[in-house]
Amino acid sequence: MTPDEGFVFDTNVLVSALAFPGSTPRRAFDLAAGRGAILASSETLLELHGTLRRPKLARYFGRAEQEIFLAALAREAILVEVTERLTLCRDPRDDRFLELAAAGHASHLVSGDRDLLEPRSVPRHPDCHPGSLLEELGRES
Repeated sequence: MTPDEGFVFDTNVLVSALAFPGSTPRRAFDLAAGRGAILASSETLLELHGTLRRPKLARYFGRAEQEIFLAALAREAILVEVTERLTLCRDPRDDRFLELAAAGHASHLVSGDRDLLEPRSVPRHPDCHPGSLLEELGRES
């Protein structure tokens, strides 16, 4: 791994990372943050903010934990300006992660969403599940 590597995490992985501190998503996020840069766009940060506000998630973490996580992510992530729009996923909201990965020249897009894990014709970056990222990063340690 080189310090220039950039990691895009989809919203569901980030929510799981916050909700379950010892989980595979959290360990993958922490390891990626220590190895390279976490990439975000204004759209992905807004989606995460809105998702964390959903009442059904209140049982996993409080408002203070949300704010601390969002502030740390906004402070530490590299904010990428997305200039090219893509329409490759069944759910158009998923395209924002592909757009971010392409614009930020991400080395990895980390997701559990099948639409984001399928091969497609965008600038190549390994798409992987959080567990796969942990395995890959662990082999390179």
